[in-house]
Amino acid sequence: MHELLPLFHIWVYLQTQPLLWLTVTLCVWELARALDIRARHHALSNPTVMAITIMAGLLLLTRTSYQTYFSGAEYIQFLLGPATVALAVPMYANWPVIRRNFLAITVSLTAGSMVAAGSAMLILHLLHAPRMVIVSLGPKSVTTPIAMGISQDLGGNPSLTAVFVMITAMFGILIYPFVFSAGRITDWRARGLAAGVAMHGLGTARMLTIDETAGAFAGLAIGLNGVITSLFLPVMIALFGI
Repeated sequence: MHELLPLFHIWVYLQTQPLLWLTVTLCVWELARALDIRARHHALSNPTVMAITIMAGLLLLTRTSYQTYFSGAEYIQFLLGPATVALAVPMYANWPVIRRNFLAITVSLTAGSMVAAGSAMLILHLLHAPRMVIVSLGPKSVTTPIAMGISQDLGGNPSLTAVFVMITAMFGILIYPFVFSAGRITDWRARGLAAGVAMHGLGTARMLTIDETAGAFAGLAIGLNGVITSLFLPVMIALFGI
């Protein structure tokens, strides 16, 4: 027992160091990626979902607070900005294809954005859910920073919206192969647009690992979906009488 005390003290010290959880996060991600490659990119082996699950388990097991964890993970969050900007690279490479199909892209994105937001809010409205919950769920298919801003401006709860956004993306990641197969959707442009609208960042990252064209269209869908939802969501809320 006494031999374990020094190790315990070392762990208590390391647990408070930012680099510990940064290193653990990177190691867990690499483990999840390796498992995903071994599973040949199966829907249930999505590395993002696995990494989140493993990290949540580790934090609970070690009784580490989120604040302590985030003191190291914030360096990874900082990289989200450059990573988002980097989505412009595949979009630029596929610009001729995007330009030729811009009308179809605009129409399909507008329809997808309105259905994604409108159907969710209408169902909750019919179930007599509180207005705050309905508004918070409306932008669930928009990337998190934009969704939280829309929610706050319309009277929703940004934190609740962030949860809805993550649940939407993770659920979409798990079922998209079956949906594409059932709908016989084989065009990578259509797959990318669907992923960007329904699964935003997680879907785009997944598409980029599979096909560059799909990743480019998914990245385009993220930006346009945010613009379209921010314009039409207040109108739909007024139409539904919410």
